[in-house]
Amino acid sequence: MTVGTLDHLVIVADALEIGAPVLERALAVPLAGGGQHARMGTHNRLLRLGADAYLEIIAVDPAGCPPERPRWFALDAPGTPALLAAGPRLVHWVARVDSPALPRLPFDVGAWEPFQRGDLSWQLTVRGDGALPAGGIVPSLIRWSGPAHPSARLPDAGVSVEALELEHPEASAVQEQLELVGLPYRCTAAPVPRLTAHLRTPAGPRTLHSTEPIR
Repeated sequence: MTVGTLDHLVIVADALEIGAPVLERALAVPLAGGGQHARMGTHNRLLRLGADAYLEIIAVDPAGCPPERPRWFALDAPGTPALLAAGPRLVHWVARVDSPALPRLPFDVGAWEPFQRGDLSWQLTVRGDGALPAGGIVPSLIRWSGPAHPSARLPDAGVSVEALELEHPEASAVQEQLELVGLPYRCTAAPVPRLTAHLRTPAGPRTLHSTEPIR
């Protein structure tokens, strides 16, 4: 049976130099450097969320080459620029799994694709159209190659994930998907998809919603 765990949260921004300071103010902690993703034409900055999880804020890299395909995390979707004009936003989460073999899933998460940044290498499920599976509520899946993981290299800013809330109109199908990949989360029925992350920070609790820009 596949066993999964939270690997990282994904926040997208219209521009990294604008979105990163907004997130730093919202969480009252500094972000660490990230890097570039040449295959997707994006770059990011990171925040440790414990020994084996982190948060990334990601945006189109103006110095990168546009990929010959839609970028991940719906960055090239028609409605994304207008959505991000109001500010960066939590859109997705990624779960680490222990096996490349996956059962048939209710929601298409895409095929395994290889990526590398420096000495970090991983496989991630990415849909060919760049869309977020189930509106971002079911996670993309990741397998890291070797023991190296970004969180081990990030400074501890004292931020951790207290809880994730998942809401979706097809809650039972989302729940089936979570169970098939061994994730201990629950999805509740709601009119629109919504991902909520409850964080503990040195300045107190903070909550991020996929339906609201970060301010």
